[in-house]
Amino acid sequence: MGPRHRKTRSNMRDVAEKAGVSVATVSRVLSGADGVLETTRERVQQAAEELSFVPSPAARAINSGRTYMVGALVPTLDHAIFARYIEALEMELVKQGFSLVVATTGGDPIREAERAENLLDLGVEGLFVSGITRGGGFEALVARRKVPVIATSYFKVDHSLPTIGYDNARVASMALEHLHALGHRQIGVLSGFSQDNDRTAARLVGIERHGMTGLQFAQSAIDYDAAGDSAAALLDRHPRLTGLLCLSDVLAQGALFRLQRMGVQVPTDISIIGIDDLPGSASTFPALTSVRLPVAEMGRQAAAALAHWIEEGERPTSVELEGQISRRQSTRAIAS
Repeated sequence: MGPRHRKTRSNMRDVAEKAGVSVATVSRVLSGADGVLETTRERVQQAAEELSFVPSPAARAINSGRTYMVGALVPTLDHAIFARYIEALEMELVKQGFSLVVATTGGDPIREAERAENLLDLGVEGLFVSGITRGGGFEALVARRKVPVIATSYFKVDHSLPTIGYDNARVASMALEHLHALGHRQIGVLSGFSQDNDRTAARLVGIERHGMTGLQFAQSAIDYDAAGDSAAALLDRHPRLTGLLCLSDVLAQGALFRLQRMGVQVPTDISIIGIDDLPGSASTFPALTSVRLPVAEMGRQAAAALAHWIEEGERPTSVELEGQISRRQSTRAIAS
């Protein structure tokens, strides 16, 4: 007895043979085209059902002219905040019948435009981008391709793209107000490089609007070791600081770990607060106080909005999501 071969899944030719029609007719029925007799349509559908025939994504794209794919452009996947966002995007998109393709940009506007063109060449029907600053011909590209685009991680009601995210200036202001309410007046501010990131720039604007005296600023790459170096240098220059506001949790955790290795007690010697409220921030010692950003909700709302825009042709309105303070043990009240 010869070797047994596993039956491959049915294809359109199998359906055509069983229904007694041409492959072209099967294609027209499955794509919902007009001009097919109802009895023929029913015969093809019954044959497809009996053969458990499911068109491949490629076949579905050819038949319908649709790919049901959307793309997300993010600066990096190294940080948990982007992983949480992408997970929420994908979960909601699956419910909406779409697949997600992700590309990283390194925060480079030219690279972002190149990756956007790559995704559009793959056939994505819409895009998500981070922040509101574009470059490298991005806007001309999406206008030429007539593709829906939603900007996330930022709220700006009058922007050229719909935005679904948070007021970054307000988020930073909340963190500063928390330290101020605890009695801190000598506060260090550790940020990423604002020239590369409109979210960081907006957060610095939110801090500067207060006009608070006693603030000392330092910048760092968004990296644990670099943040530790910058925090140590900042405290060396300004030893009277009682509070440290970090504009991301990566910076805050890096600062916390380094200062502890130096023998600085948190929060006895200095209070630290971050922004993002990453999953690991509740597990540091002491647990990190942070402004929680609604990243998962942002992903869900952005996915639903883009799917609706693609299917119904209705441009969504911008949505502002609120942050909130997660109060933990890395901050404490002092006498002002």
